[in-house]
Amino acid sequence: MHIAVLGGGNFGTCLAHVLAKSGHTTHLVLRDEKVAHSINTLHENCKYLSGIRLCDKIEATTSFDVLTDCEYWVIALPCQKQAELLPQFVPYFGEMTTLINVAKGIDLKQLLPLSMVVPKIFGLEDESARYAVLSGPSFAKEVAQDMPTACTLACADEKRAEHLRDIFTTPYFRCYSSTDVLGVELGGAIKNIYAIAAGVSDGLKFGDNARAALVTRGLAEMCRLGHAMGANFQTFMGLSGLGDLMLTCSGDLSRNRQVGLRLGRGEKLDEIIASMNSVAEGVATTHAVCALAKNLGVEMPIAYTMKKILDGDFTPQDGLKYLVRREQKPERI
Repeated sequence: MHIAVLGGGNFGTCLAHVLAKSGHTTHLVLRDEKVAHSINTLHENCKYLSGIRLCDKIEATTSFDVLTDCEYWVIALPCQKQAELLPQFVPYFGEMTTLINVAKGIDLKQLLPLSMVVPKIFGLEDESARYAVLSGPSFAKEVAQDMPTACTLACADEKRAEHLRDIFTTPYFRCYSSTDVLGVELGGAIKNIYAIAAGVSDGLKFGDNARAALVTRGLAEMCRLGHAMGANFQTFMGLSGLGDLMLTCSGDLSRNRQVGLRLGRGEKLDEIIASMNSVAEGVATTHAVCALAKNLGVEMPIAYTMKKILDGDFTPQDGLKYLVRREQKPERI
């Protein structure tokens, strides 16, 4: 296959590595000439995955011309930038090209998941078979190091989902297929809120019990909002829901967890964000999810608490008090 990966950050680079090692002609389209040169000559992304050798068959470029020959485009651009950046690619978009979005977030300006934003940009509102999402527990560094990883690839067309699943699957990168595009993308987006929350808890040294409670009740909140938006409840029990939630709430490679850890230790959000090399999507996603939950009448107390902490209205200690002192009630989803 001829495949283009749009975005040379952590995840875009590691997926280009996966696809190139599978034998596909893989173009990594990025903006930074220095990074493109590093990938093509040293086989290393000097900015995002320094020290990790990439497949030498990746063809990195800053030219959009390669897009016209590619049957599949993997969109690995930051969620909050996609509505702004993707229109420039439309002139290169072919009539048979399929999009696979791997971003994990909800558009804050439109309060919509990307599956309701990106297809409109490319005129695919009536062609759902040409839009798919890939999500799951997958730290880019481990994927690029050929460590075993499993994700979910969802497309409304079941046959297309199975075909795309096979394109990405390698001896160490396994894909499961799904038709629940909304559920898969919501799981990947919303779990970042609870990764920040778990980081805050650990930063405050609240222990394993507190983190387990946050993860479990966070999953309940994900399920509630997903159900209200029309996603399949069972999807949140899979890799793109529970699996990704477990990973990002406990793994120190998680950017969102790192934001939480530093908040819990007393650092200011602005300073944390300014010091990071990559985007922590959970910050914007927290605000988008809380707005969606309010509009849909869905109760999400942990997400609400995280919004108050991120906005500076609560200290991390205030957040604990708010959650613990809420009205007692039966446990339910």
